[in-house]
Amino acid sequence: MPNPYREIFRRPGTKGFAAAAFVARLPLPMTTIGLVAMLSQTHGEYWIAGAVSATFALANAFIAPQVSRWVDNKGQSAVLVPTTIVAVAALVALAAAAWARWPNWTLFVFAVIAGVMPSMMALVRARWTEIYRDRPELHTAFAFESVMDEVVYICGPIFGIGLSVSLFPEAGVLASAAFLAAGTALFVAQKSTEPKVDPHRIRNGGSVMRLLPMWFVVTVFAGMGAIFGTAEVSVVAFAQAMGHKGAASYILAAYAAGSFIVGLVIGAIEFKTPLARRLVLASLIAAVTTLPMPFVGNLWALTLVVFLAGAAISPTFITGMSLIERIVPASQLTEGITYAMTGVGIGFAAGSSLAGWTIDAYGASNGFWVAVAGGAVAFVTMLVGYGRLSSPAGPTAAGGAALNPAE
Repeated sequence: MPNPYREIFRRPGTKGFAAAAFVARLPLPMTTIGLVAMLSQTHGEYWIAGAVSATFALANAFIAPQVSRWVDNKGQSAVLVPTTIVAVAALVALAAAAWARWPNWTLFVFAVIAGVMPSMMALVRARWTEIYRDRPELHTAFAFESVMDEVVYICGPIFGIGLSVSLFPEAGVLASAAFLAAGTALFVAQKSTEPKVDPHRIRNGGSVMRLLPMWFVVTVFAGMGAIFGTAEVSVVAFAQAMGHKGAASYILAAYAAGSFIVGLVIGAIEFKTPLARRLVLASLIAAVTTLPMPFVGNLWALTLVVFLAGAAISPTFITGMSLIERIVPASQLTEGITYAMTGVGIGFAAGSSLAGWTIDAYGASNGFWVAVAGGAVAFVTMLVGYGRLSSPAGPTAAGGAALNPAE
């Protein structure tokens, strides 16, 4: 039986840009946690650490789609070089500001500027789409990237915290800048696989968010992001309440492991079911797996429940990304995928904040109700939007071609 993952790397250049993209997207999770690790040590206050980290995350969530739209207009190389230079300079400035104890407002300014960091998760998927558009290999490629996302979000925080604690406070943020510079340089150097800019694209066609189906998909991703954010906060709080705070690390690892394993399996299967129907089923499973969370009574039970919840993540993301590829015009794919990731970021921020408030007010176990709400949002959104997403006469691309997201 042929290995589908081996097959997608038979095309020249695929190994090169995939490896470069892995390095270039490590900085996003490294920076968010690295800022907390750095500023909590240099300033001794968690409020400033959390606030600056949140400022960077939100700035990136809102700026990255505009950067990706610029990429779709001008090309990856033309945009990645200047934006990466700005982002790297801002990260170095953040480290310098923390080390020299510059005024706190400078930290927020540099955090906003660093938010121009490009969405490498979208850029690498755009390259796969350029190579395997309308071919079954694209499903496997998206599955592979979802698995790599999990690896990045496991390794990134480990590097960010580990370097800051073991070397010096600014080490995590500086390493993030170095990874971003090196990874992007290697990625840009892969010219043969760079998507071509469509010369016939209508420049004033507007954002992909003018397409109603995109709102449904982005909202589904926001609901999934709320589950992520809730899990990170509530698992730590529950483990601490049980007297074993350190257990949170292996419980969260089980969450990532569930998504990792199922993502690999999903990528090896060639589905015949329409994408919209698969996303309804995936969002239903994701919602159902959150229901036991508020009722678990010990760490082992929580580990099992969290593993099952993680297993529902990859199918949702893989299918959702494939659906976006059918919804948006080909010339705006990078922007479309970036908006989906923005939805995850906003959902994550909302979920973690609401979970924290709920835990403080009602206890650790009740924080998981926010995850239940996130799952409900994702599933109900798909029920409401199913007719539009599965319609044979899908939204119309900028060039006038009808798209069929259901196929």
